[in-house]
Amino acid sequence: MAAMLQAAAPRPNIVLFLSDDMGYADVGCYGAKDIRTPHIDRLAREGVKLTDCYSNGPVCTPTRCGLMTGRYQQRFGKALEWALMPTDVNTGLDPKHTTIARLLKDAGYKTGIFGKWHLGRETQFNPLRHGFDEYFGLTGGNVDMYSKEDRFKNYDLYDGLDKAPKTPGYLTEMIGERAERFITANKANPFFAYVPFNAVHWPFQAPGRPETVRDLKTWYDGTRGGEYKAMLESMDTAIGRILGTLDRLGLTGNTLVIFTNDNGGERLSDNGPFRHSKASLWEGGLRVPALLRWPGRLPKARVSSQVAMSMDLTATIAAAAGVKPAPAEPFDGIDLAPLLANKKAEKPRDLFWRINRPQKRVRAIRSGKWKFVLDGGINNMYDLEADPGETRDLFYVHPEIAAELRGKLEAWDKQLG
Repeated sequence: MAAMLQAAAPRPNIVLFLSDDMGYADVGCYGAKDIRTPHIDRLAREGVKLTDCYSNGPVCTPTRCGLMTGRYQQRFGKALEWALMPTDVNTGLDPKHTTIARLLKDAGYKTGIFGKWHLGRETQFNPLRHGFDEYFGLTGGNVDMYSKEDRFKNYDLYDGLDKAPKTPGYLTEMIGERAERFITANKANPFFAYVPFNAVHWPFQAPGRPETVRDLKTWYDGTRGGEYKAMLESMDTAIGRILGTLDRLGLTGNTLVIFTNDNGGERLSDNGPFRHSKASLWEGGLRVPALLRWPGRLPKARVSSQVAMSMDLTATIAAAAGVKPAPAEPFDGIDLAPLLANKKAEKPRDLFWRINRPQKRVRAIRSGKWKFVLDGGINNMYDLEADPGETRDLFYVHPEIAAELRGKLEAWDKQLG
């Protein structure tokens, strides 16, 4: 009888929030004192907060690739290991690869993305080619919040396959409104709403200031207590409106909501106790907030030190929806739900990262409490439980552990090519 009731249970809706370049300690539930984020904090009170979650990559594109595919981004070619630049017009995630959107769409879900794609600018890479039914947002890495132009004056706001009409409005608010409309229109269906805000990525612009359209000279202007704080609080308000829509429609109880960030923060952000920032493989470039709320399936107000990565969130979504990856492209990520629901003990993990650039070759592995970083020809190793800020290099203190970690890292690197 229990099995029959479980089989008859409706498939959960999925809402996946992704912030952009936000610091680990930029929201209240992760320690922020100068920025108010009551709606993001609500997810922590009503769900599980991960303390040891990592982004798939240290910049935008690689993490988004890992999040869409559930796999290490290195499997899809060197171009997706770093942020796609405005000149990379013929580069993107090939639609021949399976995404979580396509898996869910094939299973009967309505799928929508509202926000930053950054996995290819051209039509062949558009989200509608990857299993999304609806798309509203930018294809590239950043735009002015009011003009929706990048710093080279290219208009980059799309509605489906076509550029959206030029309409006044603050982009964070517009993204939130479109996500609300999508959820409302599909309240009778299982749906997947992917909401990757471009906040709080530069240019730093507060809501309600349309006269602050940026140019090349002012693109990076702003202060933490001014524009940055206002941007983040505006994103929190948009998240609150979407959560309120779920409440109003009676969907909260059957919706898995996830909030995370694409990489460590930069410039005006606070990465907490961690070393360095975006674009590095130190903790400050990779450690990100992650919150999961699924009423009745995940506990409330739990804090978990389970080591996790962006691509694990993909596998968790797939398992929640009852879908499986294509046999030729199995997930590298794992389903976190049984671990976070206290049904299983925390799972030891080996997680890997790589930067392959002409002037920057860095590799890293986290294995249990140990973090090993190979930066050029320099070896570094840290005990993250005792030293999360990576201040004391233990490479020469525990050479046998370092040799084991380096061997694992080299094997992973060789496997991926």
